[in-house]
Amino acid sequence: MAASATMAPMRIDGKKLRRIREARFMSRAEVGQRSGLHPDHVGRLERGDYVGGSRLDNIRKLAEALGVEPGEIVVSED
Repeated sequence: MAASATMAPMRIDGKKLRRIREARFMSRAEVGQRSGLHPDHVGRLERGDYVGGSRLDNIRKLAEALGVEPGEIVVSED
């Protein structure tokens, strides 16, 4: 069974994630606490240490913690 376009892995744009987090004066620990993700995981995402895609639920959790739409923190495919 082929994966549909909606099932394709999405990558978090680490630079965008960090820029938004810092603009909100939030630490990685605070984002981690609000999203339920470990602060080290947030740091790895910001640095781009993950080559593959991120789980959609994690993207949503991060976006909600930062008060943005999920599309604002993923790599755009333009």
